[in-house]
Amino acid sequence: MKKIYTLVMAALVALSIVGCNGAYSAPAKPKKPQDIQVFTTSNKDGKVTTKTIEAAFDATGLSVPGNNDMNKPFKTRFGKVHYKVYNLAMYVNNNITYKIIKKYPKFGALTPLTMSIWEDNDGSMNVSTLTINGMSRATGVPKNNPDLIAYAALITTALKKAMPNGHFKDLHHTVKFPKKSFAIDMTAEVDSDVPMEDFIEDFEAEFEGELEPLGFLLPNYTNVQEEIFDDHDYHAYDFFHTYSICKFDVIYPVSKLHPEAGAWAPCSFYLYKKKDEKLMHMGFLGVDNWITTLDITDQESIKPLKEAEGIIVDILKEMTE
Repeated sequence: MKKIYTLVMAALVALSIVGCNGAYSAPAKPKKPQDIQVFTTSNKDGKVTTKTIEAAFDATGLSVPGNNDMNKPFKTRFGKVHYKVYNLAMYVNNNITYKIIKKYPKFGALTPLTMSIWEDNDGSMNVSTLTINGMSRATGVPKNNPDLIAYAALITTALKKAMPNGHFKDLHHTVKFPKKSFAIDMTAEVDSDVPMEDFIEDFEAEFEGELEPLGFLLPNYTNVQEEIFDDHDYHAYDFFHTYSICKFDVIYPVSKLHPEAGAWAPCSFYLYKKKDEKLMHMGFLGVDNWITTLDITDQESIKPLKEAEGIIVDILKEMTE
């Protein structure tokens, strides 16, 4: 009897392993958490364009202050382009941004958020954006923050509205140092003898004047205090501004092998001063975010990224010493 029982149990175990089709299926490996996501769709009819994507984001509650065709300057400057379509765009939801940035001012480094839009060689249209993992790690906002969760969900809604037949690609990047933000944060004393409006106006004029001759572009400027905080009657800051900073000599070589890098670019630089503090805070997301989340190993991409970051840091140090 004991022998029969043992045989029956062995048979049941075998059946549970084999399954209905007689073949064992190993459990699927869990997907690697990614900091960047790429939403893609077949686009043989050409109905999905950079403009329709922008319209879908706007209709979803994500306003798009800039949607720049990078191929025009690429063609002029470098004589060729990598993709038939390549745009860098910025997008933001002011209400959610206010809720997050009020508690986590370093979220200014993602105000606005950015994305790249490109047509791949197979004719598909693609949009890269940051995931909730990427937004959380880079800025220090907890991944379980309800407003960050809402932001990530809104991005997904916008992508699906823009490309109803699309889907997220399976990416296999190895996100190195998943707990390190790589943020560049700096502080500077503020001249209290000068009115704050004059101080920040002079500082930003000098900052822009240093960057532009070196080939940096400032495709977007956001007065967070006026455009976001004032709508909520929130006046804890003397100023809170962000810049979107881009350089053709950086994004052109990087986008050749890593078109999804636009989720990090153009980078947002923030500077703010709280009314109860004497220091101005500044910061942006370091380029190691690009390198360690996109498996960038080619020096053609890494060198200009590192050089650009070094230039910005050197300028800020000179201006604040």
